[in-house]
Amino acid sequence: MSILPDKSKDWQIQPLNRKGLHLRYSRYFIPTLKEIPAEAEVISHQLMLRAGMIRKLAAGVYSILPLGVRVVRKVEAIIRKEMDKSGAMEVILPSIQPAELWKEAGRWNFYGKELLRISDRNDREFCYAPTAEEAVTDLVRGEVRSYKDLPINLYQIQTKFRDEIRPRFGVMRAREFSMKDAYSFDTDQDGIDHTYIQMKQTYKSIFKQCGLKFKVVEADTGQIGGSSSHEFMVLAESGEDTIAYCDECNFASNIEKVSLDNCEFAYDGNHLPMQEIDTPQLKTIGEVSEFLGVSPQKFFKTLVYKTDDENNKAVVAVCRGDHSINPVKLANAIGVNEVTLANEELIESVTGAPVGFVGPIGLKKVSVYGDYSIKPILNGITGANKKDKHMKNVNSNRDMTHVVWKDIRNPVDGDSCPAIGVGKLSLAKGIEVGHIFKLGAKYSKSMGATFLDKNGKEKPMLMGCYGIGVARTIASAIEQSHDEKGIVWPVSIAPFKVIVILLQPKEELVVTTAEMIYADLIKAGHDPILDDRDQRPGVKFNEADLIGFPVQVIVGKKSVANKKAEIKVRKTGKIQDVPLETITDTIISTLDGLG
Repeated sequence: MSILPDKSKDWQIQPLNRKGLHLRYSRYFIPTLKEIPAEAEVISHQLMLRAGMIRKLAAGVYSILPLGVRVVRKVEAIIRKEMDKSGAMEVILPSIQPAELWKEAGRWNFYGKELLRISDRNDREFCYAPTAEEAVTDLVRGEVRSYKDLPINLYQIQTKFRDEIRPRFGVMRAREFSMKDAYSFDTDQDGIDHTYIQMKQTYKSIFKQCGLKFKVVEADTGQIGGSSSHEFMVLAESGEDTIAYCDECNFASNIEKVSLDNCEFAYDGNHLPMQEIDTPQLKTIGEVSEFLGVSPQKFFKTLVYKTDDENNKAVVAVCRGDHSINPVKLANAIGVNEVTLANEELIESVTGAPVGFVGPIGLKKVSVYGDYSIKPILNGITGANKKDKHMKNVNSNRDMTHVVWKDIRNPVDGDSCPAIGVGKLSLAKGIEVGHIFKLGAKYSKSMGATFLDKNGKEKPMLMGCYGIGVARTIASAIEQSHDEKGIVWPVSIAPFKVIVILLQPKEELVVTTAEMIYADLIKAGHDPILDDRDQRPGVKFNEADLIGFPVQVIVGKKSVANKKAEIKVRKTGKIQDVPLETITDTIISTLDGLG
């Protein structure tokens, strides 16, 4: 495609009508920042603030600015295209939901403090919904009567609110956020299995089109509930979640779902008499290990946790000294919703000892849960439940008969793969961008969402739910693709695919050439913005790199005099001089090459 008019062999400049060419940098609201904001902990938060995409309104609550909105809309368009292709239908459900529905489903108290509860002028209770299982179940139960009406899969892209105790990392752990949530209703297990597999494939397609590198991992169902779930994890060092995967097979799982029953470190030998020893001011396993000359693998690490169960407020968990307790596994083992590390007062009331000297021996006021990996420890070390004292020669089969044995630890690099046994696990950080669940009849039974089958028998619908964090997807793309200059966007979700940088805005030949390139890209159906500002070239180049436009077209006095312009690829930094008669075709082929 040529921008030469009338098929002339000579480059001719003709004035261009500026009407409709509104996407000019000089008129676009892009409040960039030169310095890294002190509040920003991770690179996506830093770059979204610096690139003028977001601004903080309150803790965990952000305004999305024009550049950010363009990226949001592109991610939403990919989501809608793939969800519609799957047969799902879009709805818009209320974000403010009545407490009665949540109480009917049994989640009003179960969900905890993250649920923002509010009252209207008549003191009726509502919540600002963090999810919509109750609302969609209420909708469907009122309309569906027969198996002939099923299956149904409804989705929405809606604002949600979770009152995070510590919102951080910008939009990755915000309190208010945009989420695509879908809910399927089937007649039987085969139906829900089919829908679940279909949604898994749909999600893979969505995240691939967003340019993300990700893994699909088994996950805990948490507060949503159900029989099984999978998370879609974008691999990034800044991720809050840790996943375990095996290079020998396709196994991948969030760490709370990795079964480690057989991952044991075995010791051989004879049991020695248990003995109390002095360890003055030595509180940590590292300090005691160095003092005694004993490996941390021979320690019984003992921690006290507070639970959300009024009848079982504290429990003790024990793992090997070089391991760590997984709170989700522990909560599931106990049968509670949540556990948190106890404060000093609760620790001392339960064990009689200050922090650093706690051990499992002799505890009678509290339940003690031990990880399987401590069973083989021979003549180990632990706290004596006395200040400045530890016990040595502790053996679990002789001295810890009161312990309840469970798999409650986090995996470590090199643990055996639970899927095939011969492979070894590796750990990686990940950001959860999507989560799918098989809910089964969890909500339909409690809320009476039933249908009549072929035989006229009433049965509960079987449900699935499927969520994608829109802003998280965007932040994850930045975490995964950036450099020291700024964002390196995947082409599919970049705010603009191309920026045309006009270097001398007072030179008529340069202006007209830049505008013709810009207009030709619009006619070709592409996505340009024209930087027409009266700014130094360095400022324009730095901001183009910061924002991360995939292709930069640089139009200056010198290049135009030679009937050329420069094309720079943001991802590689490669710059080439291109004749003006082939500039549009070259830009388009460059974009195609970037995916």
